Amino acid sequence: MSTATATAMDTEHAARLCDSVYTTLRAELMNGAVPLYQRITEPKVAARFRMSRTPVREALARLCADGLLQRQEFGFSPVRPSIPLIRDLYELRITLELAGIQRAITNPGVAHDREILLAEMQRWKALRADPPVQEPGFVVVDEQFHVALLTAAGNGELVRTLESVNARIRHVRMYDFMVNNRIEVTIAEHLEILDAVLAGGLDQARDLLHRHIGESLDVVLDRVTRAIVAMSLASEQE
Repeated sequence: MSTATATAMDTEHAARLCDSVYTTLRAELMNGAVPLYQRITEPKVAARFRMSRTPVREALARLCADGLLQRQEFGFSPVRPSIPLIRDLYELRITLELAGIQRAITNPGVAHDREILLAEMQRWKALRADPPVQEPGFVVVDEQFHVALLTAAGNGELVRTLESVNARIRHVRMYDFMVNNRIEVTIAEHLEILDAVLAGGLDQARDLLHRHIGESLDVVLDRVTRAIVAMSLASEQE
C-alpha cells in the first residue's frame, strides 16, 4: 500500500470517528440528555468513545460552531439560550434578509443572479421529491438557502453579517425544527419564494420571505420559547 493511500485511509477513518462523536453528542445535547451544568472535556469524551483526542477535538469544535457548546476554562459546557438575545438576533436576521430583496425593488440597477437562484430551485425541488428525515442538521441546509438568496442580491456585506447571525442562532433553530416539525413546510415555502423572485415579483417575494422567516417576532419567539422549554425540561429529567 502506498503512503498516499494509507494517508487517505487514515484521514477518512478520522473523519468517520469525528462524525460519530459529533452526531452522538449533538443528539444528546438536543434532547437534553446532557445537563446544562455538566462539564465536558476532551479526555473524558475520548475515554468514553475509546479513541484519540484528535477526532474528539474536531467534533467538539463543530458543536461549538453549532452553538450547542461553549468553551470554558475546564473544557466545554452546554449553551443555555438567552431569549432576549435570540429576539435581537432574529430581528437582525429579518432586517438583513428583507434588505436583499428591497434593494432590488428600490434600485432598478440591482438584479438577482439567476444562476444562483436556478441552482437553488433545482436543489429544493430535489428535496421536495425526497424530503429528508426530521433531523436537527437540516438547519444547515436551510441556512444555505437563505445565504444563497441574499448572495444573489449582490451585497457581500449583508451576506457576511447574515452568516454571523446564523451561527449565533443555529442551536435554537435546531430545537425549533425538531419541536415544530417544519421541514416539509420549509421546502414548499422556499420554492414559492424562488418562484416569485425568478418571475420578477419582488414585492410578493419580500412578503413571502417575511412571512417565512417570521412576520411577527411574537410568533417567532413563541416557537423559540417552546424549543428552549423542551430542552430545559429534558435536561431536568436527567
